[in-house]
Amino acid sequence: MANGKSVEMRLPSLDELFSSQEERDDAKLKRIYEIPIEEIDPFPDHPFKVRDDEDMQNLVESIRTQGVITPCMVRKKDDGRYELVSGHRRKRACELLGMDTLRCEIAELSKDEATILMTESNFQRTTILPSEKAFAYKMRLEAMKRQGQRTDLTCEPMAHKLQGIKSRDVLADQVGESKDQIRRYIRLTELIPEILDLVDEGRIALRPAVELSYIPRLTQGHIWECMEMEQCTPSHTQAKRMRSMAEEGKLTPESIEAIMLEEKPNQKERIVLRGDRFSRLFPPDLPMSKREDYIAAAMEYYGRHRERQKARDDAR
Repeated sequence: MANGKSVEMRLPSLDELFSSQEERDDAKLKRIYEIPIEEIDPFPDHPFKVRDDEDMQNLVESIRTQGVITPCMVRKKDDGRYELVSGHRRKRACELLGMDTLRCEIAELSKDEATILMTESNFQRTTILPSEKAFAYKMRLEAMKRQGQRTDLTCEPMAHKLQGIKSRDVLADQVGESKDQIRRYIRLTELIPEILDLVDEGRIALRPAVELSYIPRLTQGHIWECMEMEQCTPSHTQAKRMRSMAEEGKLTPESIEAIMLEEKPNQKERIVLRGDRFSRLFPPDLPMSKREDYIAAAMEYYGRHRERQKARDDAR
């Protein structure tokens, strides 16, 4: 050319030559499929519980009238089946409705990418149990660390490894928790299920639960048995003492009971019912959480009986 510069010309591809603009735009959209529910497996070790509670019933009614508005997300497995990444509650609601298929988007994700996305999508829930946070934070942090070890990463969330920022700091920023709080939650994964359930029920606070997590699981079992027998839970100070004694090899069932029966600050006087003399008086199917109400009702009934008896005696 006269100015000595060459002009690079881009030739259209075959797809562009033999397809319309509408078809090309459509190809860029997410593909939504109706996938048989029986071909969809739950995410391995899914940390979030799917409960058949009031919220589930509301979701069932919503899907009954409007269908699945937001598609679930799955990824294809090597065996040809699908792994559910997000939408476990929607899948359960469809099962309760007797539906055969689930409206899904198929995403191309690695195992670690799917783990991060799964935890991220579930953090949008209004209520998350401590145990759910614990296992979700642990899974997500491990996935982030594995991704950070790669050298071919270009996505922004993982660039922190190249900048020397720790995964725990990045996770703390993403979920709005301090890194120390994330560490505490992850420690809960070391608790035996019985004690972890008490944390979810709000009967044990986070700090004492973290201290108990450092105690060997066998000894945790002794602590739980004492809590159930005495109907009490340890304070933060008591939990720290038990952890210290466990590290010294001095924490025995006897010392656990001695610590647990100590009067805590601001603790009101309580009555402890011990032995088979009282346990055999409860209906066999009565939950432990309902025993206090059962005792109160029995005492009220007995009090009215005493009043009627006294009235009869006075009338003689």
